[in-house]
Amino acid sequence: MYKSTEELTPHQLYNIFIGSVVPRPIAWVSSVNSQGQPNLAPFSFFMVASANPPVVCFCPALKAVEKDGQKVVVPKDTLRNIQETKEFVVNIVSLPLAEKMNESSGNFAPEVDEFQKAQLTAEPSRLVSPPRVGEALVSFECKLRQVISFGSHEGAGNLVLGDVVGFHLAEDVWHHNHIDRSVLQPIGRLSGNDYCKIENIFQMNRPEV
Repeated sequence: MYKSTEELTPHQLYNIFIGSVVPRPIAWVSSVNSQGQPNLAPFSFFMVASANPPVVCFCPALKAVEKDGQKVVVPKDTLRNIQETKEFVVNIVSLPLAEKMNESSGNFAPEVDEFQKAQLTAEPSRLVSPPRVGEALVSFECKLRQVISFGSHEGAGNLVLGDVVGFHLAEDVWHHNHIDRSVLQPIGRLSGNDYCKIENIFQMNRPEV
């Protein structure tokens, strides 16, 4: 079976991506608006873009909301905040924090503080204004490098590239210059309501050329 992108609906395209590009790491992004109001939300279109210089990226999509009886397309609070302040923090989601991460994923009004909603500690960052999740074992402080927009319609992605200016690492997760996955216990995003744990790890040696 072959499907061209032109014959697929946006919903079908989305389902193909989230069902086949798995598991996806989760960027639990904390940000603040220009008035200092904090926001916390998870995004699974997330990856490292460069190690030297250290750059991470994630991709929040535009959403449609009802306003004065009409549907309008607006950026999510996280994207709007980052565009205003040029700063954000990426927190890594460990298994014990899964429920709190899920709690923060609700479509709350901009004035709602997801840190309070999920009963999380908003720990001050060192070099950026948004707080980090105090319970997270790994957090990246980031300054905005660039936003690449893929459109102004509902569902259009916005690739946010951030320069990592500092790392917060729990003492027991950083061993011999490596992250101890058994301590971090990161979870991955699948499709629908499904998530996964890192289990049944196998190794393969790279071929010598």
